[in-house]
Amino acid sequence: MSSFANQQAAAEREEVSRGIRILLAKPLLTEAADPAGFGVVRRRRVPLAKWFDYTCGWNLVVEPRRGYARLAKVRADADDSRPARRPRAGRAPFDRRRYVLLCVAAAELLTMPMTTIGLLADRVVRATVADHALPAFDPVRRSERMAFVDVLRLLESYGALRAVDGATDTYVESAEAKVLYGVDTTMLLRLPAAPVGASRLAVPPDEVPERFEELLSGIVRERRYGSAPDRHGHAGGTPGEAVDGGAADPDATDEEVPGAATAPQRNLWLRHSVLRRLFDDPVLHRADLTDEELAYVTSLTGRQILRRSVEQAGFVLEERAEGFLLVDTDATATDARFPDDASTARVAALLLLEPLCAEPVGLLPEQLGEAGADLLRRFPRWAKAYHSDDGALRLAADAVRVLQDNGLVQRSGGRVVARPAAHRYRVKSATADAPPAAHGPRTSAPPTAGLYEGDEQ
Repeated sequence: MSSFANQQAAAEREEVSRGIRILLAKPLLTEAADPAGFGVVRRRRVPLAKWFDYTCGWNLVVEPRRGYARLAKVRADADDSRPARRPRAGRAPFDRRRYVLLCVAAAELLTMPMTTIGLLADRVVRATVADHALPAFDPVRRSERMAFVDVLRLLESYGALRAVDGATDTYVESAEAKVLYGVDTTMLLRLPAAPVGASRLAVPPDEVPERFEELLSGIVRERRYGSAPDRHGHAGGTPGEAVDGGAADPDATDEEVPGAATAPQRNLWLRHSVLRRLFDDPVLHRADLTDEELAYVTSLTGRQILRRSVEQAGFVLEERAEGFLLVDTDATATDARFPDDASTARVAALLLLEPLCAEPVGLLPEQLGEAGADLLRRFPRWAKAYHSDDGALRLAADAVRVLQDNGLVQRSGGRVVARPAAHRYRVKSATADAPPAAHGPRTSAPPTAGLYEGDEQ
C-alpha cells in the first residue's frame, strides 16, 4: 500500500474515532450547533453506523440535507443522571410538570408545520383538559407559562422548533406574546430513542397508571435478542405481544417474533449490555455486572471485542480488579466533568469524597449533613445559597447526587458508600481565598478551584 493510501486510511480511522466520541457526547447532533462535528459525522456516517450497531446495538441516522444526526441510545436499565434541564440560570433539571408539557406539546406539534405560541398553548390546554390523568395547563399562571417556555426552548435547542418571528421568553411575562414558529416534524419523530413506540403497547388507557413500570420496561425491549432477559430478568417482547405462543405482531417478520433466545442472540445481548454501559458511563464496576456479563467480558472473545472497540473509539482503557474505566484524553466524549468547579455542588462533591473514602461502611445522612456543615464553617464566604437552617443537609444531598451521577458512590442500607473509582480522587489543598471560578465573580469562587487532582470522567 502506498504512503498516500496509508495516510488516507489513518485519516479515516481518526475521523471515525472522533465521530464516535462526538456522538457519545451529543446523541442529537445538529449542523447549526456544531458544524465541524457534524461534518465529521456526515463524511463517516457509514462506518459510524456500523460501529454503533455492532458494538452497542444503537441505531444511527444521519440526515445530511436536513443537517442533523441522531444516535438512538437504549440503556439496559433506567438512568436519571442526565435529565432535561431548564435553559436558564442554574440549569435546574426538568420536573414532572415540564416533562408532561414536553410530551403534550411535542404531540400537538406533529400536525403543525407552522404555528404561533398562542395557538400551541390553546391546543395544549385542550389536550390536558381532555385527559383526566393530566393536570390542565393554565396559561394564566406565570409559573405555568415559565414551564411552557422551558419546554419550547428545549425543543428549539434540539432544532425541532424554530422561532421565525418573536422571542419565546416574552411569553413568560404575557400570555398575549406573539411568537411565530416553524416546526420540523421529522426531527420531532427522531427524538424518542425507545425501540418500541408507546402506542404499540396493547394496554387500555385506564390501566396505564397501574402498569406504568411495566410500560417503561416494554418500550425498551428489543426483539433482536429473542427472549434474552434484560438486567431486571424480563424476557424479550413487549406487553401485549406473544412470547410463548398466541398472536404475534402482524407487522413482525419471522426473525422478529420473540421466542427462545438462540446462542447468537444471547451472546449479542451480553456484548451490547456490557458495552452500552461502558461507553455511556466511563466507569463500569464488576460488581454491577451479572454473572453472565462478567463471564462474557472476561472471556477471550469478550476481551478482544472490548479492547478493539475501545481502541477504535479512541479511548484509553484502564482495567482494574474492581472494574473498567475509559479515559478520553481530549474530552471529546465528555458531557459532564468531574472534578469540576462549575457549581457549588460539584466542588462539595469532591470535598466530601475524603470523609466518604475514609469510612468503608459509608456515612449516614446525619453524618453527611455534619460534613456539609463543616465545609460551610471552613469556607464562610463560599456557598452562600446554602447558608440557612437546612443548608448543610441540602449541600450534602446535592453533592451526593453529583457523586451518584458519576458512579462514585452508592446507597446501601441507608448509608452512602464510596465505590472503588472514588479513591482515584483526592484534594491536594483548599483555601477560602481561591482564584475566581470560570463562570462567576471572585466572591462566588469555590474554595478548591484548580486545587484537585484526579481524572476527568
